[in-house]
Amino acid sequence: MSDHSHIEWTEATWNPVTGCTKVSPGCTHCYAETFAHRFEGVPGHPYEHGFDVQLRPERLGQPLEWKRPRLIFVNSMSDLFHEDVPTHYIESIFRTMDAASWHTFQILTKRPERALELAATLPWPGNIWLGVSVENQWWTKRISTLREIPASVRFLSCEPLLAKLQLDLNGISWVIAGGESGPKARRANPEWFRSIRDQCVDASVPFFFKQWGAHNELGVRVGKKAAGRLLDGTQWDEMPPTDLRETGSSAVGLPRLAV
Repeated sequence: MSDHSHIEWTEATWNPVTGCTKVSPGCTHCYAETFAHRFEGVPGHPYEHGFDVQLRPERLGQPLEWKRPRLIFVNSMSDLFHEDVPTHYIESIFRTMDAASWHTFQILTKRPERALELAATLPWPGNIWLGVSVENQWWTKRISTLREIPASVRFLSCEPLLAKLQLDLNGISWVIAGGESGPKARRANPEWFRSIRDQCVDASVPFFFKQWGAHNELGVRVGKKAAGRLLDGTQWDEMPPTDLRETGSSAVGLPRLAV
């Protein structure tokens, strides 16, 4: 568990599972896989076995030890609903999240079908959010499955965005969008992000622009940090309503204007 995350839309990460396998085009240049392979074969390292799916039961109780409320991204290095993660282990993770009610847990999956299969047997208190990755129009079908799951907050991560999307935002509480980073990053068209932003504004759904990625708005490869996060001069940091954030506000955050 990391008490600080560089992922812009969360505050911490918790990885009771690590490792995954590719299921769609957004996985092609997976940052987690790249990171894990750096340590493959290093004796005793958590990623000694590379990106194979590994259960980490010694981490199951970590959120209970963390007393200050945080937004926690669950399995930033895996997919909780991967077919190799046993059902009883998923249930144990949900029991921890249910017990650690002072935290807000953000689960992101590319496998909502399995999440739906198990949904009736899992607790869904208000501090457990569920999202799906949507990188092109074909994978918007994940949204329909997500809508059938009784999470209080359902969200979309359109990152890495690989095409223009037409979204049905009925039942969706939050949308994140971002471009791809890394040495082999695919460039996103700025109009794709503007379209998602406008759809969110029209539907009164909070929008979070995470990053341009490796390419800036003009399509020049400058790196993630230099490309920044401003979309048409505005930093969009909107979040779903929650009273668990440090501000104590239950209102959706307004976008911060660039200075």
